[in-house]
Amino acid sequence: MARVLTVTHPLSDPLIELIAQRFRVLSEPMRIKLLDQLRERSATVSELQEAVGATQQNVSKHLAILHAAGMVTRTKNGNHVNYAIADDGVFELCEQVCGGVRRQLNELDAALQSVTAA
Repeated sequence: MARVLTVTHPLSDPLIELIAQRFRVLSEPMRIKLLDQLRERSATVSELQEAVGATQQNVSKHLAILHAAGMVTRTKNGNHVNYAIADDGVFELCEQVCGGVRRQLNELDAALQSVTAA
């Protein structure tokens, strides 16, 4: 059973820094692509490299950052390392952002339609 955490406001400076760090990790498009690829199943660097069309070095660098942030896990499997999502909460955050972008686009579209109709 998931534990519900109550956050008191105003936020403390250390908590604000942790939140900002999480957003910094997610501010890189390649990391979002990698997380999206890992949404359904774990994968190796080679599989992720092929899926996102990036170099092995680039994928490895971003996976290391995601791992250090606690967003992905890695498990050695023979000569390969499998990466998997460690924190599903990252997808909840992405869904919230996508919903906000969708609302913003709908509002922009409505505004443009009213200008063209006038």
